[in-house]
Amino acid sequence: MNAPVKAGTTVRLADLSDAADIGRIEGFCAETHASLFHRPAWLRGVQAGTGQRAAGLVAERLGTVTGWLPLTEVRSALFGKALVSSGFGVAGGIIADSKADVQALADGAQSHARRGGFAGIELRGGPIPAGWEAWSDKHCGFERALAGDDEAELLAIPRKARAEVRKGFGFGHRVTIGRGARDLAAHYACYSASVRNLGTPVFPRALFKAMLEAFPASSDILTVWQGDTPLASVLNFYHGGAVMPFWGGGVFAARAARANEVMYYELMLHARREGMSRFDFGRSKTGSGPFAFKKNWGFDPQPLTYSAWTVPGQPARNIDPTDASYSRKIELWKRLPLPVANLVGPLIARGLA
Repeated sequence: MNAPVKAGTTVRLADLSDAADIGRIEGFCAETHASLFHRPAWLRGVQAGTGQRAAGLVAERLGTVTGWLPLTEVRSALFGKALVSSGFGVAGGIIADSKADVQALADGAQSHARRGGFAGIELRGGPIPAGWEAWSDKHCGFERALAGDDEAELLAIPRKARAEVRKGFGFGHRVTIGRGARDLAAHYACYSASVRNLGTPVFPRALFKAMLEAFPASSDILTVWQGDTPLASVLNFYHGGAVMPFWGGGVFAARAARANEVMYYELMLHARREGMSRFDFGRSKTGSGPFAFKKNWGFDPQPLTYSAWTVPGQPARNIDPTDASYSRKIELWKRLPLPVANLVGPLIARGLA
């Protein structure tokens, strides 16, 4: 694919096996202050951890990159085939120097979808191409500045949530931060139990390992322990001056022990020591439990605008866990023994990019 847009501008598929092409795209992402999810490293980590192919479209003029659309080619027996920008991320829509390049990348993505038999395209953020469906009522993002010292950070948490953090201190939890096999094992034990209890299939264990490898200098795992038992754990990324606790959860005992509260507070302190200035609490479904938890911690919800295009005649992709069609399946999943959920879940979850 090498389509003309206007004089001197072309749109082409990126070669994500070529170091030079990756370098040029990474440079464009850095220049435009793009999100973590725009980076080729993210796409390649997702591919290595789930098998969902990394792709992307580049707009360029006179050898200079002027636009970029990262894509994960999602193929799922249960959820169909779709192009997602960006797979397993919360952002990743089109970035471009002009409206013409935005539309050219969208048109190129539509052509790529038709050729590859994909039912549609999902853009998480960024400009909305002409004629695409858009919505801002399903997810909100949560972000705020980190405080200047440990005590100020504690006082920045609203009173009721701060009291829960203080209760957590009384349990004498041990906190570790690392990237090794023991950190990964503790994280998976906590995260898989958490999502099973929510009725959600767990992502493949390989995804978490692959993402740490994709970002060797800007990722880690923070775990809260009671003795030798991990209670809560979160895998974090550091990007653009912000820490992003991305995949986190706790076992059943974590709630009574306030382990999740201790985990996020300790991460705030660690992030400041690592030179971060902001805490990006990620996205949550509007009106959900995690949405309320983040609001209670003093974060203001900011609506996220996503958009989609569906090939005419194809059904729109639906992976919304709050949809009524999934309610019975979620209740059944919650009752699965954890070993069974961990065996079957990754086969399903790899299609939930």
